[in-house]
Amino acid sequence: MPTRRLFAAGLAAGALSVPGIARAQKSDMRRTVDPNVTMPAPGKRPWAEQVPQIRIGLMGGENETDRLARNDGYKRLLEETFQVPVRLFPASDYGGVLQAYSAKQIESANLGASAYAGAWLDTNGGVEPLVVPEEVDGSVSYISVMVVRADSGITSLEGMRGKSLAWADPNSTSGYLIPRFALRQQGINPESGPYFSRTGFGGGHEQAVVAVLQKQYDACVTWASGQGEEAQGFTRGNLRSMVDKGMLNMRDLRIIWRSTPIPNGPIAVRTDLPAAFKEDLKLFHLALPKTHRQIYEQIERGGGVGYREARHEDFQLIVDLRRTEAQERRRR
Repeated sequence: MPTRRLFAAGLAAGALSVPGIARAQKSDMRRTVDPNVTMPAPGKRPWAEQVPQIRIGLMGGENETDRLARNDGYKRLLEETFQVPVRLFPASDYGGVLQAYSAKQIESANLGASAYAGAWLDTNGGVEPLVVPEEVDGSVSYISVMVVRADSGITSLEGMRGKSLAWADPNSTSGYLIPRFALRQQGINPESGPYFSRTGFGGGHEQAVVAVLQKQYDACVTWASGQGEEAQGFTRGNLRSMVDKGMLNMRDLRIIWRSTPIPNGPIAVRTDLPAAFKEDLKLFHLALPKTHRQIYEQIERGGGVGYREARHEDFQLIVDLRRTEAQERRRR
């Protein structure tokens, strides 16, 4: 069975096994753990004539102060390595980064799979992936989880009948696209009524969890690596980030649903940029986890073994789902 059919079938069944798409098994794809992967030598490059500054879009879902602080070391290391100014552009939501790609106002961003698919569709193939995070078990996937307050009395998806649900962002893979698809495959209407009393957007992953903790919604969907200790928010993801910042104690939440593994989103660049620039940026990220571990963990909100190269075809299923979702919106 083709990978895309396996992935869709897993979503429909609520499977927890990792399909073939989630494993880093392509021998020709460079990885952080490869011994010959090293950080590019510091120095200004010829491509700087065409890329005099590196503008990086920062996705929403976390307050702006924390995003800028978390990416400050990353910004400074890029400047030291390539000796060009680097500017960070925090968007109020995911859509802001997609619009910045379309307007060619940024060169790069760390995207979720759905946001990458949206940017690729919006720009007619004008963005391409460089690398994706590789988890501790060698997979390149994460999961969507639905969480409720631990004291809510809700222990399963069945218990969400008549309850309210917060999505993270309309351009989020784990916080909107995949859970909606999975719910429909399980015969549940993801819109308000008749299953849920109310659905809405929390304003981002972090804000959606806060809304649940403050009893503004009964549940929300967000992202996690699905690996490591659940009590710590797993190894990587929104829950781990909130735990690390002291915003969340996992004892206050209960996970009542998990998706099948979702392809990790890429660090992506515009396709019209110089090939040498894209290669330098790719090597920078591949080497980052073993040369500057703290910076890597800050930008990835936790960590695994590093990165591996990515290709557009890794995200074709998500592109197809985005197209289907857009067609359904037009029909409504």
